[in-house]
Amino acid sequence: MTTKIRKAVFPVGGLGTRFLPATKAMPKEMLPVVDKPLIHYAMEEARAAGIEHFIFVTSRGKTALEDHFDRHFELEETLARRGKKAELEALLSWQPAMGQVSFVRQPEALGLGHAVLCAKELVGNEPFAVLLPDDLVLSKTPCLAQMAAAHAPVGGNLVAVMDVPREHTQRYGVLTPGAVDGALTEVKGLVEKPKPEEAPSTLSVIGRYILAPSIFGHLERQERGAGGEIQLTDAMAKMIGEVPFHGFTFEGRRFDCGDKVGFLEANVAFALARPDIAPKFAPFLAEAAGKL
Repeated sequence: MTTKIRKAVFPVGGLGTRFLPATKAMPKEMLPVVDKPLIHYAMEEARAAGIEHFIFVTSRGKTALEDHFDRHFELEETLARRGKKAELEALLSWQPAMGQVSFVRQPEALGLGHAVLCAKELVGNEPFAVLLPDDLVLSKTPCLAQMAAAHAPVGGNLVAVMDVPREHTQRYGVLTPGAVDGALTEVKGLVEKPKPEEAPSTLSVIGRYILAPSIFGHLERQERGAGGEIQLTDAMAKMIGEVPFHGFTFEGRRFDCGDKVGFLEANVAFALARPDIAPKFAPFLAEAAGKL
């Protein structure tokens, strides 16, 4: 039996430059998809997978993230006084319990691996999840819950993967695949952002990981990789042969909300998945599509 995944790390220290000027004063993770910010979806997904401790790796100017997951007594009192019981219950239903949320600063933007390393003392010596809020997955079963169930019998490292067009491999960590067992693919090799002609496959890692704590030993060396940054992919690649390592092909559709088009696609897809919104929104989409 493998250890239950209790902790999740959310690397949220990025500047969000692709969404300027919207992100000049607002963290990109607070950009809303329909009526919830990206970080909210990520936390809901983690909670659905049984996560009990939510660790946010932030940077300067990210206090809105802390405020979002804090109690807002004035707002609660106003909703109660105005008789808005449904809104108040909805607000309180997702608030984390005392002690479930921690924040740690990433002092320099040195890459995803560095961001995860900043959470080492809070994670401790147990397997943990990493969720990148930019990657939003629409699925019947939340992506991390799918992964937690798949991880239980195999342990080690598990990364969410999807096939991408070969010309896009230089955006991702790419697998050298081994044996396939249902949704699991053995990882024989892993390379960060290879050129299309050098990519070992098109099976690419997206922003969902379950990692063994021994990864911190590799990250602590702070070796620089692609872009001069400390890459999480490079540290994972060094663990091949040390622990079981699999790619997991998840059910659902992934949206890259770090990209403007992907963000707009996510808003449309999530709106159409909402029974309270879709009946009013779909006719407008049909009309707009007819004018193209």
